[in-house]
Amino acid sequence: MLSPHASRKKRRFGIGLYQKCVIGTEARAIYNDGQAQGLTFWAPNVNIFRDPRWGRGQETPGEDPVTASKYAASFVRGMQGDSFKGGSSAELKASACCKHYTAYDMDNWGGKSRFTFDAIVSAQDLEDTYQPPFRSCVEEGRASCIMCSYNSVNGVPTCADSNLLSKTARDSWGLYGYIASDCDAVATIRGAHVYAKTPEDAVGDALKAGLDLDCGNYVQTYAMSAVQQGKLSEEDIDRALRNLFSTRMRLGLFNGSPAYQLYSNIAPSQVCKQEHQDLALEAARDGIVLLKNSVNTLPLSRSEVTSLGVIGPNANSVMKLIANYAGPPCKYITPLQVLQSYVKDTRYLSGCDTAACNPSSINEAVQLASSVDYVVMFMGLDQDQEREGLDRVDLVLPGMQQSLITSVARAAKRPVILVLLCGGPVDITFAKYEEKIGSILWAGYPGEAGGLAIAQVIFGEHNPGGKLPVTWYPQSFTSVAMTDMRMRADPASGYPGRTYRFYTGKPVFEFGYGLSYSNYSYEFSAESENTIYMNKSISLDAFKMSDSLSYDITKMGSEACKKLKFSTVVGVKNHGPMDGKHPVLLFLRWPSVLHGRPMKQLIGFQSVHLKAGERADVKFVVSPCKHLSRTNVDGTKVLDQGSHFLVTGKQEHHVSIMA
Repeated sequence: MLSPHASRKKRRFGIGLYQKCVIGTEARAIYNDGQAQGLTFWAPNVNIFRDPRWGRGQETPGEDPVTASKYAASFVRGMQGDSFKGGSSAELKASACCKHYTAYDMDNWGGKSRFTFDAIVSAQDLEDTYQPPFRSCVEEGRASCIMCSYNSVNGVPTCADSNLLSKTARDSWGLYGYIASDCDAVATIRGAHVYAKTPEDAVGDALKAGLDLDCGNYVQTYAMSAVQQGKLSEEDIDRALRNLFSTRMRLGLFNGSPAYQLYSNIAPSQVCKQEHQDLALEAARDGIVLLKNSVNTLPLSRSEVTSLGVIGPNANSVMKLIANYAGPPCKYITPLQVLQSYVKDTRYLSGCDTAACNPSSINEAVQLASSVDYVVMFMGLDQDQEREGLDRVDLVLPGMQQSLITSVARAAKRPVILVLLCGGPVDITFAKYEEKIGSILWAGYPGEAGGLAIAQVIFGEHNPGGKLPVTWYPQSFTSVAMTDMRMRADPASGYPGRTYRFYTGKPVFEFGYGLSYSNYSYEFSAESENTIYMNKSISLDAFKMSDSLSYDITKMGSEACKKLKFSTVVGVKNHGPMDGKHPVLLFLRWPSVLHGRPMKQLIGFQSVHLKAGERADVKFVVSPCKHLSRTNVDGTKVLDQGSHFLVTGKQEHHVSIMA
């Protein structure tokens, strides 16, 4: 699958709810603990992973806006259910809150902190990169909550920005629910950001901007005095109450005893049901990406492996398989333990105590490598290298890892198998071109079933089909400041741009890359449309922008855009030798990158399971307004006449937009 290994995060959330009590002319805000009320709160991180050093990139769906948007809507609907179709009376299974809104992907770098950082973002980048996942959360997923972030955007703390909270999320996107702060973010409006002069100003700024819920005690402490000072009105509190309590009603929290409610019979024992463990294994397998497989090093045959060496600091710990914001696993099985069950004569050496790998036991590792038939190395990062509050400064493997890997590879009898456990990408150029390293697998942080999933891939019980959700940059990218939020390259200053859409440098591995044990081919079907006439069924003269061959999508409206949709069909064939699940990625390429167009843009992806020798057609519905449009400098979306190219693999299909 294209999405990375973001764990499902369930949190009990201490919620500050306002109950307005009128005593004479006095309004008071009383804090209640939402945890006592039993409100279950799910918080998917749908930020764009635009910088490879970000410690929280492991929580996200990756760097692509389309992928992140699909992930966001799917996550929300999976948690809340699809009952939003019922309108204002729609029930909720849980409250999903999409975080961190918006332009947040730097925690602690170069002396800058997420609590003080002011992200300077252009209207163009905001519209086509940072906002799409949150918009999808609301419009497609019908999330009942959005969480504003710690940082400021263009000088205004996000939790005090009425344009972001009220005008955009609630009025434009139609948020039906509440807006929460990240924990203690309201306090940072006065403290870290020095945006408000007093605590009461901070509380007033936040609630007037559209915030309903403070994760913290700042509003609880200062809301009363803010009302008394005229910086906060009863109407602001009433609005917050309506949004919060209507959500609680949709959750069924006022429907009597919880013991008799819809989900009251879900016992903790159901968490580790076999079907759930099977799903964890499926997710781990689908997420593994085969980055290198020289001379078909993999898969191994169990019957032919008489001895196996397992080396690396990430080989014998379940917790190294699990990212941050994860619950306890159902089973504690390490990669080493799984491999020991596959090969009786399995010998192990950590080589390094931790991923920091300083010092290392290179001599002992070399001796082990030279004494066995095959060697599998488990290297990469861990939560001491990347996590919330900890961004990386380098993209290379930490400490002595490269020396350990190279020494073992050159001492081994056969090309070694390198397994990387890490959330963010690493520069492994040395391993990519080292002949004695036969195969490289990236497993991310694959969760409790990761050890078994990796073994099944190594021994050919599963055909890998994962694709990278992020660009793997060279170490030279670290010269780019994390605080520079620009997506598009600037040749004049040498700024290389960010993500596969705009990065002009040479990546170690590109977004969407991933090998398989099978070979696949693609072809666009003759059924695919190649000419779209703008005026065929609608008159668009009124939407044409002056002195250009472009159309303003906002003015066109949804009905006009629906009439332009068309289908394209991609034929996919598995040439073998193994059956496999294969993701088909459909990109858009423009004739040029003028006006800030991306070099290419993913517009859709589907997975198809094909037996060896089997062929299937994969149909994509393309909306020109959504998929073929570009974003102007001022943030408006426009659709250009002329050539557009749909791309999958090495195949291209020309589509012409005509008047």
